Amino acid sequence: MLTVPEVARRTGKNPETIRRWIREGKLRATKVGTQHVVDEVDLEAFGSDEELPAPATWTTTATGEPMPNVVRALRLARSGR
Repeated sequence: MLTVPEVARRTGKNPETIRRWIREGKLRATKVGTQHVVDEVDLEAFGSDEELPAPATWTTTATGEPMPNVVRALRLARSGR
């Protein structure tokens, strides 16, 4: 069982984001006392790479070139790749 701060460290997300996912029912958790705990199996099943699809008008730049995936570039940079 993982606490919210542990889940946040593993996913690279803010602890408040993890709490929001729990409140919204996106991530299954159990409340123990005043803390939420997440089973590792539930975390693996969740898949924290949550990206919303971009609007169709955002697929190309003003010059007609494909739009770069900035989110992916930031994640790669932060992971040291």
